[in-house]
Order: sequence, then structure tokens, then C-alpha cells
Amino acid sequence: RRKGWRIVQRRFRNGHRDIDLVAERDGVVAFVEVKARRGVEFGHPVEAVNWRKQRELTRSAHVWIERHGRSHEAYRFDVIGVLVDGKLVRVRHVENAFSIPTRA
Repeated sequence: RRKGWRIVQRRFRNGHRDIDLVAERDGVVAFVEVKARRGVEFGHPVEAVNWRKQRELTRSAHVWIERHGRSHEAYRFDVIGVLVDGKLVRVRHVENAFSIPTRA
């Protein structure tokens, strides 16, 4: 919000899939996946958004666009990784983490 984003929807559900946040700013809609981990034993939280998760997010985003999208909007996927290490909390925001394939 400090960067001018407006939260349009939290936890958009499409069947068993969901998008954590849908945010909008200046005609751009960002579908945001938030991953949190306590430590890096299994990798950084951002790395958890693999090709399967990207495919699920993309499918849900297409549904959201069909229901709520407007022709003049641009779309992107962001990933926010939250790493909790004791009392230290680190947040990593990856803008345009991956692209949305166009449908034919």
C-alpha cells in the first residue's frame, strides 16, 4: 500500500486453488503469491513457487480476468517471500516473477 497499490481482493478462490492477493495500481493488476518459511532448510520461500504453482496461479488468474478484468489492464505475477529466522523477519518482493501465457 505504501507504494500506491490498492488491494482489490484477498484470497481469490477458484476451486481448490487460490491467489493470495490481487492488487491494482495505474492500470496494472498484480496477482501476488505470498510464501513464508521458518529458515532456509528447504530453500528460500520464493523458490517454492515452482512451475506447478505457477501453472495453478495462471489458471486462477485467467478465471479472475474473465470475471473482473477490463480490456485496458495489464497483468503480472509477483511473489513475496517471508523468511522468519528467530526474531528477524526478512521480506523479499519479486516483481514480474513470471509471465502469464496468452490464451489462443
